[in-house]
Amino acid sequence: MPYQAGPATGVSMKIGAALTSTLMMACVKGLDGTIPVGEVIFFRSSVALIPLFIWLWCQGRIIDGIRTRNIKGHVVRGLAGTGGLYFSYLALLYLSLTDVTTINYAAPMITVIMAAIFLREKVKLHRWVAVIAGFSGILVMLSGHLFFGRSGSLSSVSWQSVLGMSLALLAAVCIAAASIQIRYLNGKEQPGAIAFWFAITTTITSLFTLGFGWTVPDLNQLLLLLGCGLLGGVTQILMTLSLRYADASLLAPFDYTTLVWSVFLGYLFWDTLPESVTIAGACLVVAGGAFSMVFERRQRRIVSPASMSG
Repeated sequence: MPYQAGPATGVSMKIGAALTSTLMMACVKGLDGTIPVGEVIFFRSSVALIPLFIWLWCQGRIIDGIRTRNIKGHVVRGLAGTGGLYFSYLALLYLSLTDVTTINYAAPMITVIMAAIFLREKVKLHRWVAVIAGFSGILVMLSGHLFFGRSGSLSSVSWQSVLGMSLALLAAVCIAAASIQIRYLNGKEQPGAIAFWFAITTTITSLFTLGFGWTVPDLNQLLLLLGCGLLGGVTQILMTLSLRYADASLLAPFDYTTLVWSVFLGYLFWDTLPESVTIAGACLVVAGGAFSMVFERRQRRIVSPASMSG
């Protein structure tokens, strides 16, 4: 009997996307600020076109896959996504891979707030609970970078860590804005077109930083830059394919596997483990998101039978 791809295939691809995404961030972390961020993003975006074109070619639909009638919508999504890349990569100069990964989990919570403000969506109570839990977790993580005297008063602040967290939060805001725009484009544009025009927009905008100290990378840096681009492209393909075989609600919890991968890679390459406050904060963020997703899936199970019977 031939193998039938199903939800398990989608879940496997989602976990694979989480791994390649974390490996991409590890490549950026490995550069350790030796390459300007604009140059890193140029490689991240332009090289990502290689696996994307290979994927579209295998489907026999390169032209149809990237055709669009909404350049403006793609530019808005691209600029928001570009901001997410810039701020995330800058945050990695000051924070560990695990910290940046965890703070990026704020993006879905910010998306909820933006959807309420800009899309006029009615946000249910359980989503607000997830937002509050998530931001509480981030505050707990931030507290790990504050130092207190014997009397309990605040004695000093790790300003580099605060800067890194601020950059990571700005990245989450940009990622949330990109998610809102993708939600608008979905159903109107092909997934390949969304990925292609994002890469094109980001590549072009990164070229504006040419005058800010781009350097010729050595072999090790070049391998990390190429790895960043190829892994970024593969991540987009795996995420797209995962949604072909499984519902978004089933796949959503597996986003949090990036935290597991980031801890593993942080220990493997930098011999670092997250502090207790980082673990506590991450647990709050994950718990809030998990609570919301479980509630959403339960609501769908209740509504579906009712809809069928009606």
